[in-house]
Amino acid sequence: MAKTIVRTDQAPKSFAGYSQGVKAGGLVFVSGQGPFDPVTGEIVGTTIQEQTAQCLRNIQAIPRAAGSSLENAVSATFILGEESDLAGMNEEWNKWFPVDPPARQGAKLPIRPKGMKISIAVIAGV
Repeated sequence: MAKTIVRTDQAPKSFAGYSQGVKAGGLVFVSGQGPFDPVTGEIVGTTIQEQTAQCLRNIQAIPRAAGSSLENAVSATFILGEESDLAGMNEEWNKWFPVDPPARQGAKLPIRPKGMKISIAVIAGV
């Protein structure tokens, strides 16, 4: 199966030997995105809602660069720093996916670089 590496300046650059996204088999696999500003690399927001929104803005840019969109997301994985942030994350999540949301799973973030509260990865159709 052929694959295409997806890169965009509208999302943070990868820093640990992974691609922002990979397009293969009619899907775009988006690597986990933290709430980092694509230009400065700094965390955006102090609340879980603000950080969730920034993660999703970063994610949105990657399928777009691959010729798709966040609306085509079929699966998502979120990783939270604290279980108590689930309600706030869901509050923001529901603004982005008000109908027909992707399948989803979650886990607890084992580390929190720079105060990161959340990371989200997505698989979207092309």
